[in-house]
Amino acid sequence: MIQSSSDTAHQTREATIAAMKAVFGTDVRRIEHAMKVLGFAEDIMAEEPGRPEVVVAAAILHDIGILEAERKHGSTVGHFQEIEGPPIARGIMQKLGFEEDVIEHVCCIIANHHTARNIDTPEFRIVWDADWLANIPDDFSRASQHQLDRLIGRVFRTAAGKGLGQSLYGSPQSLSGSR
Repeated sequence: MIQSSSDTAHQTREATIAAMKAVFGTDVRRIEHAMKVLGFAEDIMAEEPGRPEVVVAAAILHDIGILEAERKHGSTVGHFQEIEGPPIARGIMQKLGFEEDVIEHVCCIIANHHTARNIDTPEFRIVWDADWLANIPDDFSRASQHQLDRLIGRVFRTAAGKGLGQSLYGSPQSLSGSR
């Protein structure tokens, strides 16, 4: 039986999730965060252009360097995740048989997912917005509605991500004003 490309994509997605879970072990919070980012990325990707194999892998692996950052640098700040994540992601993706151009793109996204310094591709923008959508409830739990509306207007890089941000966290006025 010949496998379809959607079967192969699903198997690759599941294998990448399993590899991420193996790295995070019992750290349920980080696993759940990666899965939330993946869910948001897939939602955004339904409305935005981007290579699914890059978006899915980058969403799953974007924080893969956090434990190594903590171990090596005593900190989980984004800068250290951007340093430590790409080599781990590269090893995972090579073992799973990803094409080299996909590996390079995913590693570049991971190396910039907190600072957005050296990349601005459709795939990066999708993962950036998905990570913000997952982080807002924890990182901005004390923000006023006005602050959330300003944040949504300022940080999102895709129309679909901004729309999700407004529907999930924005004020009703921001929703009606954006149409």
